[in-house]
Amino acid sequence: MTAGQALVHARSLGVTYKGGIRALANVSFQIDAGQFVSIVGPSGCGKSTLLRLIAGLVAPSSGQLSVAGQNPTAARRRGAKLSFVFQDPTLLPWRTVEGNVRLPLELRRVERDKRRARVAAVLELVGLTDFAKRFPNELSGGMRMRVSLARALVTEPEMLLLDEPFAALDDITRQALNEELMRLWALRRWTGVFVTHNIAEAVFLSQRILVMTPRPGTFATEVDVPFGIPRRHELRAQGDFARLTGEVSSWLRRASA
Repeated sequence: MTAGQALVHARSLGVTYKGGIRALANVSFQIDAGQFVSIVGPSGCGKSTLLRLIAGLVAPSSGQLSVAGQNPTAARRRGAKLSFVFQDPTLLPWRTVEGNVRLPLELRRVERDKRRARVAAVLELVGLTDFAKRFPNELSGGMRMRVSLARALVTEPEMLLLDEPFAALDDITRQALNEELMRLWALRRWTGVFVTHNIAEAVFLSQRILVMTPRPGTFATEVDVPFGIPRRHELRAQGDFARLTGEVSSWLRRASA
């Protein structure tokens, strides 16, 4: 899909779980192809539910949602190029780094030569070539998350859904992976939808930030992020970065009041 075209479109979206718990209510938004969008909001406001809706893992109770012009479940069944990255890397401990990264291609029955080439390319992309034969228990938390990112990218997705992937990491490792994620996005320009509780992380990564209210979640506002690409670690020390982080924080406090 061409950059700038609407890839995800939601109108008056609502989700009510069994027992009458309303997770989302009257959610409307659009995400264009090639954008990187972050979603912030208080715990339990439905951020992760939104990602699962886009992935076709949860069905809306009301409203309309389309991915590339299709129902999300239909889009997934028809081979929509979408990958999911969770907070837990969920690596298979008995597989090496390259074995974990190769798994999605095996499940899709990609030819062996193509698998080998794509795994080698993506491991080089994320800086893990020298660790291809290592097992997960031999890696740091940051490196395990790199493996998780490589596994998501090896399928050459058009959209990457990221559910607080760096939340369990220390701040220095988290910042380094933010910079790495920005580099990967700038190279491939897939569409990114990133859920986080960390406002500075959202500002550093995003072109747009969607701020949610408490449950039942809806969008209180949208904040545009004006910083260009590439973004380097020095950006975090600039006054404009601090001001925008404060603005998003104020919106989040007002939305949660």
